[in-house]
This record gives sequence, structure tokens and C-alpha cells, in this order.
Amino acid sequence: MKPRSLLAAIATGFLLMHPVANPAFAATTKAAVAKASQSKATAGKTTRKASVKVKRKAKVASKRSARAATKAAAIGMAGAPLALDANGLPELGSSAFYIVNQATGDVLLERNSAAVLPIASITKLMTAMVVLDAEQSLTEELVISADDIDTLKGTGSRLSLGTRLSREEMLQLALMSSENRAASALARHYPGGEQAFIEAMNVKARLLGLWNTRFFDSTGLNPGNVSSPRDLAKMVSASASYPLIRAFSTTAERHVDVRGRMLRFGNTNSLVKSPEWEISVSKTGYISEAGRCLVMQAWLQQQPVVMVLMDSNGRYTRTADAKRVRQWLEQSAAQRLAVAPKRAEG
Repeated sequence: MKPRSLLAAIATGFLLMHPVANPAFAATTKAAVAKASQSKATAGKTTRKASVKVKRKAKVASKRSARAATKAAAIGMAGAPLALDANGLPELGSSAFYIVNQATGDVLLERNSAAVLPIASITKLMTAMVVLDAEQSLTEELVISADDIDTLKGTGSRLSLGTRLSREEMLQLALMSSENRAASALARHYPGGEQAFIEAMNVKARLLGLWNTRFFDSTGLNPGNVSSPRDLAKMVSASASYPLIRAFSTTAERHVDVRGRMLRFGNTNSLVKSPEWEISVSKTGYISEAGRCLVMQAWLQQQPVVMVLMDSNGRYTRTADAKRVRQWLEQSAAQRLAVAPKRAEG
């Protein structure tokens, strides 16, 4: 081999063995390495996203499982034995309650029945009675204004500013769905305005003998609205004499045209949808100061039983307590209800 050819061969071998000395080869190799690195980074990013997504799903599933467990624990599994105290009375989660046979006046259960407590949206039963007592037109159109916005608790509403509904629709949404803006609008459109309405609420309370009851607004958002379980039982009994309160407070749902959109409003008491219950009057309530409250007039063994359950901590406790009371009455206290005259037909 000629010396020049030999040198060329040696140089080529050197470049192949040492790519840094070969610019073209080095550039190609660098690009390949960068591409591989980018692919690895992308794969890592995708893996991290997938991992975060899986963790989020697991967290959501865990929360749902916890809520389901809480609900099951509060309501109790079907067929579970009823927990009774040393006196054979059902153990309830509400801190104050009063259960009475409306037909006979017999007190079936009570705890802290004279305690004066905030009543939250139970207020709306009195609101409804005052509205109906005034005999204003139920077809008159009322308008939601800035005065109806909750500046005390900051609660929201699907009744946007400018919403126009009849007084009848406002009344039903206040009773069925506990719509605060609807209750506020009803008070504002009362003869003399809101202050006259609140005064009428307190006058009505005195006429009904509700001596532990006081109102400061028509919604129940004001914690100054207070009453006792005994007083509330009288208020429920009085409200049961109003056909519209009975109908509106126990309606399961209603679709309402709100500024061109049909919106579904449901009842805040899930028991009204149960075929196992015959409920004539219903109202729920909640603010932090009052806890969760529930009042009902329900027919048990053909007798009207008024249930007042106040200051329940858990979300489902008030409903669970109502079920426990019913179970206890059906199992061990049926004789207390049987002594009352049978319910008149028709």
C-alpha cells in the first residue's frame, strides 16, 4: 500500500473510533441523544401526570367512600336493631327534640324541649303563614332585587337579580327548597315593607302562644330568630291548617322558569319522596349557630305526630333521628298512638 493510501486509511479509522473528532458524526449522535433524552422526559412527564390523575381519582373515591360511610352510620343499615337508652327510649343525635301526638297532646319523646335555640330556615313556616294571612294576590309578580342578596351569611341562590316569579312560586320555593331570596322578596312585597312583615311575624307568634319565639328576618339566616322545640311544635300544628303550606312544603320538586331557563328545585327533606312516609308539613333548616334542624307533621298509625328535631351535628342526623322515632313508635310505643281517635276520612 502506498504511504498516502495508508495514511488515509489510518485517519478514517481514527475518526470512526473517536466521533468527537468527526463533526458530522458528532452532530448526528448529539441529535440522537437529545431526542432520546426528550422522549425520556416526555415519558416521565406523562407518567407523573398519570400518577397525579390516579391519586386524584383515589382521593375522590376515598371522599365518596367516607361520605357513604358517614351516611350509612347516621341513617343505619336496614334491619339494624334500634339503639335504646336505659329507659327504653331511642337514642337520638339531635341535642333538643320534642315529639308529640297532635291529636291527644301526649308527649312521646322530649329532650331540652324548653331550650331557646336559633331555628334557621324553620322560620319560613311563619313567613308562609304571614304571607297567606295577608291574602295578597298569589299571581302578582315579584322581582328579586339587590335587597334580597344574603350579606349576612353569604349564601348563594339560583334566583338571579331581576328574576320575576309569582308570589305563589316564591312561596313554594321558600318552603320546598328553602330559597332565601324568595323568602326575602315575600317580606319586601308585604304592605308596609320588610319591617312591617317582621312585626307581623312576631305578632303572629304571640297569637299562637309562642312565648319563646322571636323573629328578626323572614329567611332564618339571622341567628336572632329563636324558638324552643315546644314552641315549634305549636307552629307546625298551626301551619298544618294552611292547605298551601301542606302542599308546598311536601312537594318533591318543581321546575321553574328563571329568566328563560327551566330550573329544577328539589325539596330539602328527602323523606317527602319516600313512599314509606305520609308527611303533611315539612321544613328543614341550617345555619352554623342552629345546627341542622327538621320539623314535620307526619301520620303514623293513622295519627298526626309532630316531630321537632333541633341542633343536629351530622348532615344526615336529623333524617336518621326521624326514622329512629318512627321505628321506636312502631315497635314499642304503638299503644301511645292507638288511644287517639282514628283519623277522619275525606
